[in-house]
Amino acid sequence: MAARDVTEVEAALPKHAEELETTRTTPDVETNNFHGLDLKTILVYVSVNLIAFAQILNLVGSGAYARNIAAAVGGSTETTWLSQVIAIVTCVLAPPVSQAADLWGRKWLIVMLTLFGFVGSIVVSRCTSMAMAIGGEVISAISFGAQPLLYAVVSEILPRRFRPAAQAGVNVSVALAGIFGLLVGATLIDKYTEGFRIYYYITGAINAVSAILCALFYTPVPRPLQKTLTSAQKFGRLDWIGYALLSSGLVLFSIALTWSDNPYSWENAHIIAPFVVGVFLLVCLGIYQIKLKKDGMFHHSLFQQDRNFAIAVVGILVEGMCFFAVNDFFPLELSVLFQTDAFGVGLRFSITFFTQIVACFGIAIYSSMTKTIRLPTTLAFCSIVIFFILLATVKTSISTALWAYPIFLGLGLGICLTCVVTAAQISAPPALIAITSGLLISTRSLGGSIALPIYTAIFKSKITTSLGSDIAARVLPLGISQESLPLFIAGLTTGNETILISVPGVTPQIIQAGARGLQEAYLSSLRYVWVTAAILAFIAASC
Repeated sequence: MAARDVTEVEAALPKHAEELETTRTTPDVETNNFHGLDLKTILVYVSVNLIAFAQILNLVGSGAYARNIAAAVGGSTETTWLSQVIAIVTCVLAPPVSQAADLWGRKWLIVMLTLFGFVGSIVVSRCTSMAMAIGGEVISAISFGAQPLLYAVVSEILPRRFRPAAQAGVNVSVALAGIFGLLVGATLIDKYTEGFRIYYYITGAINAVSAILCALFYTPVPRPLQKTLTSAQKFGRLDWIGYALLSSGLVLFSIALTWSDNPYSWENAHIIAPFVVGVFLLVCLGIYQIKLKKDGMFHHSLFQQDRNFAIAVVGILVEGMCFFAVNDFFPLELSVLFQTDAFGVGLRFSITFFTQIVACFGIAIYSSMTKTIRLPTTLAFCSIVIFFILLATVKTSISTALWAYPIFLGLGLGICLTCVVTAAQISAPPALIAITSGLLISTRSLGGSIALPIYTAIFKSKITTSLGSDIAARVLPLGISQESLPLFIAGLTTGNETILISVPGVTPQIIQAGARGLQEAYLSSLRYVWVTAAILAFIAASC
């Protein structure tokens, strides 16, 4: 992200501090919710971090344990939607929730939306089909609409000078949730046949507790517009046309990409129609926001002060694209190539989040002392590029080295998120802090919702052609017949030993050879995903 154009946005804070604090307390600009660092403030901060914790548990579960859900209820070809619906719903809900929070207040929006996370988690835990699991994730995803308010609240209840630390604290909670989700979730998966159900029960419980804490202890002063506008005026201020264009365009666009080669070809009307209409609606959204709506989701005041906010938006977009590649495909690569147990997969992946915690603390201290975020943000994206390059060159013989690779990702994510969110919030007018956070979260999810189906399409197009040929090249010379090959491949890819031993002429040697062919197919197919993600991260680092 912008090594040469991003200004050191915090450098001006000391000489303008009094002016900025005066602006924040002006009634017609923004209500100041900081009333001292007391127990109540701490409990509010804890509740907000618990909500973020629960959301990441859900997100990690939708990616890391999608195959386990499919093994229990079927629908293995639809697992991408478990993560995809979260990205889509978050992207669609974040802007209207952020705008509504300035009109109706933050508290009850956070509480009510978080309760959807509780309900959705229970639905997933009780699912009997993949459709029910996806439906549960749709309900859970509604809770992600409160995500931008979490970043806004922690900035408002603490003094401005603590803003980098406040954002770092939320990111630490996110990292802890990733560790908890991967290690505890993997332990449950290994110990119980359908351990994902217990995992989602835990996620639901944390959602419920955090919502109760927020309802009890978060008592903000009513916002200026909350007190002065009528309900009709408040509804009139919402960007309904923008919401409609965003939601319809994004859903159609995502459906087209997700369905490509799964099950339809690009020439099929099921792909062409939603893709063309979706792109058209998104283009209309861009024209509408630039030319016609100056105070909508993309409030023009956010982009008028300097280039920092626009660059922050680009940075968070790419970060979202990179994170969803890792969340959905890194556990898959680990489980197919290097680990046979869920805990081993989770332990390797969790190194990312352990490193992220250290990075969050480190960048909070560094940025507070140096008043700069330009250099660390650029280095963060460079670190992410290194991670993807290493994955693109991985071989089955370097399993030990793969323990160190997630360190680069953790450093990149921890530094990038803290710096980008801080840069955007400091660059934006104080009265638009919720809209700022909403646009950032929506943009991050937009990156995920666009990139995930692209990654999936790339992977499926490669694995479809590589799987059969790579396995056949390994096992046909060992004596298995051409007629038995489809049954053998089916048993191998599903891990069904009953099918494998029923294949005529199969031997342990043939099964081992087939497994190596399967690994080669996955390795070569996933390489294209990592190269794509590396290119995106490199572009962000070079902007």
